[in-house]
Amino acid sequence: MVDVHHLLKKLWDDYRRINPQADGIQQFLQARGETVVNDHIAFRTFSDERVSIDVLARPFVAAGYTAGGEYLFPGKHLFARHYAHTQANLPRIFISELKLDEMSSSLQSTVGSLLDQIPASELERSDLCQRGRLWSLDIATYRQLADESEYAGWLAAFGFRANHFTVLVNALRTINGLRELNALLRQQGYPLNTAGGEIKGTPAEYLEQSSTLAAPVDIKFKDGVLEIPGCYYEFAQRYVQPNGDLFPGFVSGSADKIFQSTDRR
Repeated sequence: MVDVHHLLKKLWDDYRRINPQADGIQQFLQARGETVVNDHIAFRTFSDERVSIDVLARPFVAAGYTAGGEYLFPGKHLFARHYAHTQANLPRIFISELKLDEMSSSLQSTVGSLLDQIPASELERSDLCQRGRLWSLDIATYRQLADESEYAGWLAAFGFRANHFTVLVNALRTINGLRELNALLRQQGYPLNTAGGEIKGTPAEYLEQSSTLAAPVDIKFKDGVLEIPGCYYEFAQRYVQPNGDLFPGFVSGSADKIFQSTDRR
């Protein structure tokens, strides 16, 4: 049986190392007396069967998670699925994958050569989702991938790990909604993703989201170190549906813009 709580802690510790915004925002909220509840954790991968969504989801499925909604992002050539657990204290898991068959032959070949470097023993691990970068990569190859797909560039540079965690705004008690939270974050000096508007989604869609812009971090490549955007922190406010339940899924149009939080600037 997978110890999902141990896995979530390892994912969080790795994420906060790459994204120091996370500690700062948590400390800011906790100083107000808040208890931060995590709405969901997101991961990125490629559609190659060796590392597909189904592969990254293995430890969560083994821990009792079940598949929920599926989502398409045509402009970014992405497919995604979310997973949920019956235990309310466990975050949703959102895993997206780049649809390689829609990309150039050059990108497909490059990604294939990166994945070919992964040892078989790693591919067999149940916790591949938190193993990081398992291939050697040079700066020119990173830039080539990112020029065609920012998503592919980020994934090639950072590998398999949590791309972002998400504060559930509904659980906050001293802050009245996402707009007030965004204003407070700006006052604290955190730059927000304004692609498609600072807030993505509407109450009519039962979900509003915002996020920080990923802070730049130094990443080691085969031939040097390059500063590139790392991870970001997301904030989600869910609304009650006509059946009386909070909306449990995601909105493709909103998530599409959230992906841009890791774009090069």
